[in-house]
Amino acid sequence: MTHAVAAPTLKMGIPIPNAKLGMWLFLGTEIMFFTAFIGTYIVMRMGSLGWPTDTHVTHINIALGGTNTFVLILSSYFVVVSHDALLTNQYSKAWKFMLATLVLGFVFLGIKGVEYAGKIQHDILPGHIPENNRQAMDKVINQFGVLVDQRLAASYPKETKREDQKAALDARIKTLTEKSGKSAAEDKELAEASALSKLNSEYVSLKEHVRADLSLAVPFAKFDDIRKEENARSKYAPVTLDEVNGEVEKLVKDPEMGPLASGLTPAHPILYGNLFASNYFLMTGFHAIHVIIGLFMFILVLMKGSRLCVDDAILVENIGLYWHFVDLVWIFLFPLLYII
Repeated sequence: MTHAVAAPTLKMGIPIPNAKLGMWLFLGTEIMFFTAFIGTYIVMRMGSLGWPTDTHVTHINIALGGTNTFVLILSSYFVVVSHDALLTNQYSKAWKFMLATLVLGFVFLGIKGVEYAGKIQHDILPGHIPENNRQAMDKVINQFGVLVDQRLAASYPKETKREDQKAALDARIKTLTEKSGKSAAEDKELAEASALSKLNSEYVSLKEHVRADLSLAVPFAKFDDIRKEENARSKYAPVTLDEVNGEVEKLVKDPEMGPLASGLTPAHPILYGNLFASNYFLMTGFHAIHVIIGLFMFILVLMKGSRLCVDDAILVENIGLYWHFVDLVWIFLFPLLYII
């Protein structure tokens, strides 16, 4: 008697594990996601004449961006070595190379943090960048006003209104000036209060000059007379950004007011600066989020420790595919944002 051999079970579909297929489908959606960002940036970049490309203006650090590119490429190589070691039952080697990949991912984020800190320090942030001379002057005035308000609030914390703080400052200066036989501490307090009063006067003068669009060569004391004169405005030159920035630099270097004016900086217009900053933080920010997600997945695998085995090969391969995608996105972002 002959027995028929049962036919093998037929498996329909693509001959790869379901997890790997799912990862490729997910990466397909991610490719479309970043393609939209990159395509939008290219259209804006090519269609905006005068796009900021000077790295000294945008505070783009090509060296740090290039270093991060090398870091990600090396990390992609390490994750391949880790996966290969796992397939050959070298579990300790696989764990170590995955740990190295994790460390390089944190190095990438650290360098990116340094870059972001530089942008924040120079106020290269969406909505903060003046794009013409008038906006630059207004930014200086706003910055100056915040600085003076902080100094007044620190000196007279009990007063809640600026007018009351200024009145308290004037009263204190008058009291100390009229007092005979002042101590060294009181002399120092008088000098600091006088410097703060002068700084406030400089702020008010600069603000009114910019508001009235009158050159700093026109004394602030003449403003009331100018307002009363008919067609007087046309007799005087308008205020310029160079004048405003020059005044800021003079205040910072002043031996008396300089310590109080610390942090006050000139402002310069950057055409399309806000559009550039928005694109930069949008693309690099989403990329950084993807890096963080990848590091989280590496940590989950590393937590297996000695339990890491060949059964985890598919998981490590899928994480590696995701990490290669993250690397590839940065290879596109680096030349677009840093070099071109």
